[in-house]
Amino acid sequence: MKKKQQHPGGGADPWPHGAPLGGAPPALGSWKRRVPLLPFLRFSLRDYGFCMATLLVFCLGSLLYQLSGGPPRFLLDLRQYLGNSTYLDDHGPPPSKVLPFPSQVVYNRVGKCGSRTVVLLLRILSEKHGFNLVTSDIHNKTRLTKNEQMELIKNISTAEQPYLFTRHVHFLNFSRFGGDQPVYINIIRDPVNRFLSNYFFRRFGDWRGEQNHMIRTPSMRQEERYLDINECILENYPECSNPRLFYIIPYFCGQHPRCREPGEWALERAKLNVNENFLLVGILEELEDVLLLLERFLPHYFKGVLSIYKDPDCPGPGPPMGIHVVMWKER
Repeated sequence: MKKKQQHPGGGADPWPHGAPLGGAPPALGSWKRRVPLLPFLRFSLRDYGFCMATLLVFCLGSLLYQLSGGPPRFLLDLRQYLGNSTYLDDHGPPPSKVLPFPSQVVYNRVGKCGSRTVVLLLRILSEKHGFNLVTSDIHNKTRLTKNEQMELIKNISTAEQPYLFTRHVHFLNFSRFGGDQPVYINIIRDPVNRFLSNYFFRRFGDWRGEQNHMIRTPSMRQEERYLDINECILENYPECSNPRLFYIIPYFCGQHPRCREPGEWALERAKLNVNENFLLVGILEELEDVLLLLERFLPHYFKGVLSIYKDPDCPGPGPPMGIHVVMWKER
């Protein structure tokens, strides 16, 4: 009679006909003879390092994805290369750029009311703050036909936002032609002072040193060009007997034909438009206060404007020397 074989741990051997292929389970076999059930899951130190490096790269990529609000460009390119589907197909377009409010501003500047100085400041500020300054090479056409209004409004509305459009032009009603009504700003001055400024401007031009007065008034005789303004007024010359004190009103009344007729209708229409569409209408004689208000109301356009106006040598792109001379000439 044969004796039952004893396994090293004591007791009967559970595998009397031999251990199964691959060895006995760890709980039942010897610790020294433990054999893995999945022999193909064997890792070398190099393989382990590669896996950890891959995991680290994945984590860093995920972190960058969340910080930037979207996938890196190379992932989008890879997705597009691998198939027709892209990230935009699955997730829709990226969120639109957050624009400051307001992001559409129109400065329909009144002639001889300090606009030259303000435009110089706007050129500096547009570079400093990154808004789109839209200007026009048309300076003397303030009244527009219906088609001209539509074309101009279309061109302004398609400009990259935030924008500030400036031109000598009477008030435009964007909503009449289906556009978004922008915020208006403007500056006016005492009508008599404006008349005096225009009187000398027509004869001698402005500070730029151009011969634009010869272009504007080529037929003006020399004796008329050098006519003393007091004599012009006392002798009742046509230029001085009709000083066009009504000139400012159409800039706020608009393009309606009655806006060009001096009277209560045009005045009331101008006041209504100022109340509904203009954020600010400043007075040139108080320009520093006006600039301060613009800086407070529209900081994304005018932040730092008062410092630039007062100090031409301030840090940054700074205004050209002589900017205060501009104001002195216009006043």
